[in-house]
Amino acid sequence: MTQQVLVTGAAGYIGSILCEHLLQAGYRVLAMDNLLYGQQSLNHLCAQERFDFVRGDVRDQELMRRLLAGADVVIPLAAIVGADACDADPWEAQQVNLEAIRLLMRLRSPRQLVIYPNTNSGYGTTTGETYCTEESPLNPISLYGRTKVQGEQEVLAGENTITLRLATVFGMSPRMRLDLLVNHFVFAAVSGGQICIFEKDFKRNYVHVRDVADCMIHCIEHAEQMVGRPYNLGLDQANLSKAELAAKIKQYVPSFYYHFAEVGSDPDKRNYIVSNQRLREAGFEARRSLDQGIRELIKGYRMLPRLAWKNSPEVKAA
Repeated sequence: MTQQVLVTGAAGYIGSILCEHLLQAGYRVLAMDNLLYGQQSLNHLCAQERFDFVRGDVRDQELMRRLLAGADVVIPLAAIVGADACDADPWEAQQVNLEAIRLLMRLRSPRQLVIYPNTNSGYGTTTGETYCTEESPLNPISLYGRTKVQGEQEVLAGENTITLRLATVFGMSPRMRLDLLVNHFVFAAVSGGQICIFEKDFKRNYVHVRDVADCMIHCIEHAEQMVGRPYNLGLDQANLSKAELAAKIKQYVPSFYYHFAEVGSDPDKRNYIVSNQRLREAGFEARRSLDQGIRELIKGYRMLPRLAWKNSPEVKAA
């Protein structure tokens, strides 16, 4: 019998790609989202017989109980994402990012596989020279990082669970995000053509949004060997500083001008390089490169509508 996957936050940046990949892999998908941002990122999936959608809130106990009843796998993507968004409404962040996960873990059956996406910003500030592994201490700085790390602890305390510590995600999605570092830098390059970069030597790891979706499917298919552990998910060859990332983008957008100045700071104090060896040993390796992602983003940004208060598009051909 075909497995059913319940995806919360399904209309989001990762969710709208994940639902597509799950359907292509033959799963039934029950998508849930509150459509907070008015997104229509799942419209193209409605013709699929194995797809269904429910509009709702992950804090609604009776709704979650009903949706969980038919699920074999649960992937809780619903979250207030990012330090700034969480700081804007700390109570909402605590409720959605943590209390809703506690509710889920109380309501779900141990037979149901839970695959939880954490962020590797939980590693916080390091030297940027030593690889962070899943055994490295977690030191989340922001409210966002703390709620996600606490959520991971709640999930791993239960049976039949897997957590993925995601690198900074990049790539085009039906529900686009421009606040992610690679997406933001490429947008700056092809629109305004310039950017001022602070903390230029701070390093991060990166991963394509479609590799995230593929990894979650890998977790479903190899759950028996993977449950009970966290896994870093990123590209080993993409442990780059902000300055190195900007230089790589300039290879594709030669007119891109970037300037370094200490005009701000990262709320999560992210400065780390990450080892993805545990996940590779479990049989999965991210395969979409930063170069592929940059070329993809340049094409995608050519399709953006005219920006507010502008008479003409600012996105140029690369």
